Formats: sequence, structure tokens, C-alpha cells
Amino acid sequence: MTMVERLAAFVASTTWDSLSPDVGQALKLRVLDSLGCAIGALGGEPISALRRQVDDFGGTPQCTLIGGGRTAPDRAAFYNGALVRYLDFNDSYLAKGETCHPSDNLAAVLAACETAGGSGRDFLVALAAAYQVQCRLSDVAPVRARGFDHTTQGAYAVAAGVARALGLDAERTANAIAIAGTAHVSLRVTRTGALSHWKGLAYPNTAFGATHAAFLASRGITGPKEVFEGKKGLMQAITGPFEIDWSREGLDRVGKTILKKFNAEIHSQSAIEGILELRAHGSVRPEDVERIELDIFDVAHLIIGGGEEGDKTRVKTKEDADHSLPYMVAVAILDGQVMPEQYAAPRITRDDVQALLRRVIVRPDPELSRRFPDEHPCRIRVTLRDGRVLLKEKRDYEGFHTRPMAKETVVAKFERLAAPLADGDTRRRIAGAVMQLDSVPISELCEALAGVAPGQERP
Repeated sequence: MTMVERLAAFVASTTWDSLSPDVGQALKLRVLDSLGCAIGALGGEPISALRRQVDDFGGTPQCTLIGGGRTAPDRAAFYNGALVRYLDFNDSYLAKGETCHPSDNLAAVLAACETAGGSGRDFLVALAAAYQVQCRLSDVAPVRARGFDHTTQGAYAVAAGVARALGLDAERTANAIAIAGTAHVSLRVTRTGALSHWKGLAYPNTAFGATHAAFLASRGITGPKEVFEGKKGLMQAITGPFEIDWSREGLDRVGKTILKKFNAEIHSQSAIEGILELRAHGSVRPEDVERIELDIFDVAHLIIGGGEEGDKTRVKTKEDADHSLPYMVAVAILDGQVMPEQYAAPRITRDDVQALLRRVIVRPDPELSRRFPDEHPCRIRVTLRDGRVLLKEKRDYEGFHTRPMAKETVVAKFERLAAPLADGDTRRRIAGAVMQLDSVPISELCEALAGVAPGQERP
């Protein structure tokens, strides 16, 4: 058997019994967290353009769109996936050489499960399989350092989750994964330099293509079975050799993913929490700050601190801002929070934050880098104009796997994001359906999501 055939055998063999109660609960919380992010994104700048394209392109109305309407499965995977991703507030997985957002797979798996008339259990198992595939490939086959985006591994994960949701056998699952993995090799320029809308749309686009691939495979279309180890396959072209014994894998990686406390790139979370703790104790007033020095692990410096992925003091757009550690720290001191409001265009361009972010110095620290990803460490040094120096050191934040976010906190985050666009009854229906997914059809959740009303303030 080729590696993709062994992977497909694992995916096709997963059942409800493969999920432990703890993993099942963790997965439900991540679904609720992701749906809050999706509903909160309905007013995002590119979302209306995406909706117009979905409506113009049409498609058999098989799948629910969040906020109402129906379309074909691949288009639902794209549009709903863009909603989950746009705020950059959904969950993450940290491997030593790769960072990914496994809930990016949710929309595609939901569309496939709804198309197949599946149960909530079918959805959870398929989504857990997608999480497992993406996280494990991130562990052993990182691509970021070679100039490729994490959506490259994501193609395998989406196809696996969609194939499982459709109930494909191992042979057709292997073809789905092979087609998707071969076709979707993405460049890291997506997240370097001046950032564009594509930062939030790259994975939804991969989900669109991988969903399409799985449906092709369901009709008997075949793909290159040596996609991993074959001549000019993934290993030879990008990653180098790696091995995963899929016969020994479970569905446990969901429990290793982490949630975001702040609406900010994942590697910023402990630094933002530390700055806000200083502010809350009255130690830091924005007008008193001379400079802020952040020592942090190398990946954070690389991606959001001004390392090789670009200058992070040139901040003009939402996409720039939520990937600029100087901006996020500065706006946290000024506003006392980092939430969607901090990425409104007038807030980003205001003189106070533009001046303060240029006084934030970010440095990689070898000792902190050795502690990552088991910890999420940073050291903060704030020098005030009167000469006083304030220090704060962090090893994690609320939401990291060493300090998991409580169910009540996840529910509160969902409520905060969803309340402007969904009335109380709709929010309760969505949250209730999510928490009872092991006993309801997936159609119950989809019907609740259709009741969200974009563009309307709701009581």
C-alpha cells in the first residue's frame, strides 16, 4: 500500500467509538468557537463580494449558507469557510515548524455531511479526522521554511474529512486525498510582506478545491496514489522524507489544539495577555510609555514580529494589523482589548496607535524558542517616560493547552461575536445543536445557522 492508501484506510475506519468523551467535548467547543467567529465575520469587507460571487455562480442548492440561502457543496465550503477564517479568531495548532488552524476544515465537512444527510456524530467524526490529518502532517512535514503555506497540508486534511463525511470507502478516499494534495500546493507569500484579503481566503479556496476533489473521487475519478512518496511527489518536491504509521493513529489531536482569547494572530496571545494584565493593575498608561520591548520565541518574531516575513510597523489594513505584534500590543495598551473593533479602518490609521506601535521592539530569544511549542513564552519590558521599568513574563495564556479555556468562556466568546447578528433564540438554537451533536441530525445545526440575519442589529 502507498502512504495515501494507508492514510485513507485510517480515515475510512474511523467511527464514533474512535472519539473519547473528552475529545468529543473539546471538538464541540471548537465547533461553537468557530461558528461564533463565522457569524461575527458576516460584516467583513470581502464577505459581501464573496456572497455575490456565490449567488452569481449558482449551483444546486444542497447546502446551507450561514446567514441564509443554499448553494452547491464546494461553494458552501468556500463561503462558510471564509466566514470561519476572516476574523483570524479561530483555533490553532502549534507544531515546531508549522502553525495551522484546523477549524478551517469545518465548513467543508459540514457541507459534505449535510449533502449526505448525515448525523451530528458523522460530522464530529469526520471533522476529528480532518483535525488529525492536518495536525500530524504539520508535526512531521512542515512546509513554511521551504516557502509554502500551511494550506498545502490542509488539502489532504479537507479531502480526508469530506471523504469521511460522504462515507466513501478507502479506495475512493485515497483518490480524493491524492487529487486534492497534488492540486493544491500553496505559496507562503500569502502571509508575507503587505498582506491582502487572500490571507483569510487561501484555506477556504483549498477547501473549495478539496471538496470538489472528493466529489470527483466519489464518482470514480482517480488520483496519483504516490502523491507523498512518489517521484516528484510531496516528499521529493518539498518536505523530504517523513513517516506516519496511520494504523496506530487515533483522533486525539483535537485536544492539542488551542483557542484564541484575543482577536489576534495565535503567536501574540501571551504577549497581549501580559500587556493587558499590566494595564489592568494600573501600571501602564498609554501616555506614559516610552518604549515596549518584547522578547519572544523565534516563530512569533518570524511571522508577526518583523522577522523574515516582513516589516510589521507598516500597518494599513486589517490583514496587516492582525499579523503585526507591534500593532496588537499598542492597541491593547490604548484600548484595553484586542477584538474585532480594533481592526476597523479608522482605528488602524489613527495617530495614537501608529505612533505607539513604532516604539514596540520585538526580539527573538533562543531560550524562549527552545520552550516553544510546549509553552507560549514571552518577556515584556515597558519603559515609562519617568524612567520606571515594568517587567512581565508569561509562559502561556488562557486558551493554551496548559491553561485550557473553560466552556463558559467559549460560550461567552460565541455570544459576544454572534449577538450583533443573531437574536437570542437563534443563538440558543445554534449553541444547543452544537452541544447535542452526538444525538441530533446535522440538519438541525444547519437550520439554526440559516436563521442568522446578516446586516441587522439584533436584541
